[in-house]
Amino acid sequence: MAKNRFEAGKSSPVTYLSGIGEKKAQALAKIGISTIWDVARHYPRAYENRGDVRNIADIENEAVCSLVLTVSGRPQTAMIRRGMTLTKFSAFDDTGSCKITYFNQPYIKDSIVQGGTYRFYGRVKRTGTGVSMASPIAEPAGDGARLLPLSPLYPLTAGISQKQMRTAVSGALALLLSPVVKDGIKETLPLELRRRHSLCDIGYALRGIHFPDSFKTLDIARRRLVFDDLYTFALLSRISGKRERRKADAPYKKADREKLLCLLPYSPTGAQLRTMDEIDSDLSGGFLMERLLTGDVGSGKTLCAAYALFCAAENGYQAALMAPTEILAVQHYSALAPLFEKLGYSVALLTGSLTKAAKNKIYDKLAVGSTDIVIGTHALIEDIVHFRRLGLAITDEQHRFGAGQRERLFSKGTSVHALSMSATPIPRTLAMVLYGDSDISTLDEMPPNRRKTDTFLVDSSYEKRLYKFISKNIDAGGQVYIVCPAIEEEEKLEDENGEQISLDELFGSGESEKPKLRSAKEYYAELSEKIFPQYRVALMHGRMNGTEKDRIMRDFAAGKVQILVSTTVIEVGVNVPTATLMIVENAERFGLSQLHQLRGRVGRGAMQSYCVLVSDSRGEDARKRLEMLASTTDGYKIAEFDLETRGPGDFIESRSGKIRQSGELSLPYINMGDSAALYTAFDEADKTLAADPMLSSEANAALREKIEYIRNKNQLV
Repeated sequence: MAKNRFEAGKSSPVTYLSGIGEKKAQALAKIGISTIWDVARHYPRAYENRGDVRNIADIENEAVCSLVLTVSGRPQTAMIRRGMTLTKFSAFDDTGSCKITYFNQPYIKDSIVQGGTYRFYGRVKRTGTGVSMASPIAEPAGDGARLLPLSPLYPLTAGISQKQMRTAVSGALALLLSPVVKDGIKETLPLELRRRHSLCDIGYALRGIHFPDSFKTLDIARRRLVFDDLYTFALLSRISGKRERRKADAPYKKADREKLLCLLPYSPTGAQLRTMDEIDSDLSGGFLMERLLTGDVGSGKTLCAAYALFCAAENGYQAALMAPTEILAVQHYSALAPLFEKLGYSVALLTGSLTKAAKNKIYDKLAVGSTDIVIGTHALIEDIVHFRRLGLAITDEQHRFGAGQRERLFSKGTSVHALSMSATPIPRTLAMVLYGDSDISTLDEMPPNRRKTDTFLVDSSYEKRLYKFISKNIDAGGQVYIVCPAIEEEEKLEDENGEQISLDELFGSGESEKPKLRSAKEYYAELSEKIFPQYRVALMHGRMNGTEKDRIMRDFAAGKVQILVSTTVIEVGVNVPTATLMIVENAERFGLSQLHQLRGRVGRGAMQSYCVLVSDSRGEDARKRLEMLASTTDGYKIAEFDLETRGPGDFIESRSGKIRQSGELSLPYINMGDSAALYTAFDEADKTLAADPMLSSEANAALREKIEYIRNKNQLV
């Protein structure tokens, strides 16, 4: 039975769109597209600048541009060898002629007509024999032809071409923006709000981002979509982050802090003591603690967590510390168990790799209360885990857990205080916006005995000297991290014909030249086989499963691996005292806060440590950022500079973990807004929720529907 397209809507399957059958629907599902609304929100990642039209006489060799030409002769197709055809013809403008060829596209001779005028887009070759183009994109350019200057390029999957994706998007927009479709796209922002911030309506924005008729239109559309995503993020953050301030069963009595501190071989910093005071105030105040502890790498967050655990145990409560990976959980257990056992408290380690018998033993002890403190991974939130009297739950690297996971841990008790830890220094003004539902402690003081990591900025001409420096560090007993921005070499995607303009380049944050990416797989092969066959080199990246990554990190921590080539999946917080050298390839591709986190992987032992940033970028902004990082080790100064120059995107990624349960938050433009836009979005979201806390009014019906759709799609709770 034929489908009535006007019965379709946002939630209808993509098969309602013309040209999308079951096979293509399955291909689209691999990149998260299952509904017509998903298609409409599958935004371009870049654009081809087909509006850059030039004359044959003025064109330089290897230029990527458009030529508007008239075809002078009939296209001729010939078989040049078995299975390969060549179609060729000539075309001209007022300044000269151009030879055009197509390989294995015999249908071209039927679509290109003699005497017709076309816009040909692609790479132009100029040699001694004249001007030529190979397999350019051809669009009729006769009288009345409407040719857009910018052609969208979409993220693709196998089985879907750029042309097919453009057709699907065009169909989705025509359907969802039609006034006769009941379940179409509705405006979610009130007119007054749009006027206050000079924002276009949603229909203009969607048409403008997918098929812009000018750079100005694209900018107007982008501004609206950036605000939309920031505003939606703010609403999700406020709604999902709300944990009603509840009374505790009983205020904690203040613990004797010296009982714990006297066991330490060092004195706490002033920032650590201040944070302990804040924890004391929370626990004794009669309400459940909801505190975020942020601190630079090596600032001593673990000691503050230990003090919170100590307070709970001293007051007769059990406590749990949940880490995102087994290797981090084991590291915490190794550091904390001996300390608490001296104080007379029992500590258990609960991870997924334990045997069933070992797990059952821990379950029994937690249920009867004979285990005071448990440190573990996601295994802590399994249904089988029961506590006799859980009073405190701590999450390390809190952005790695969704709100649902954290709540499952809190639900293991009736009166549970919450402490979250983050190793990302966050500027205080931004933290107040992003974490308005939490009290915030900031460890902004480093222990006096921590050695600073020397940081150097070099280009690829230093490669041979860098290899010698690697050998010097390893021969002295050190280990080396090498971080690459990509897993594999970049591949040219189907249907892309020449240079592209990314959104970053269009709107000011991109560089005009981009040095070649160094891939982890390629560099690993080179280092292990040719450069350092005498050392053990390992490779780690995000496509590996968790067990494999844990094994590699354990081998590195145990000294079995001398050089670890990796993407940014290197675990934050993993303590490898003998790691003395961090090398970051294509450093211009990373945010400063991320680079600072990577630098924090070294300098954790007695040996002098080094961080080398390798970048061939000649862009002024990139050099300034990297020089700033090399000049200071103060994470908060770096975070402030990153916020000013790159915007709040990296910090939003950290915050997103709190409202994301699984998958990726479907807000693709969230990282393109600046700080002012973020503050404005949160201010507007707070006003909206103050007037309508549940978004239950008729005026907010479309907004409520959008929020619910995104929460359901991303399993947000």
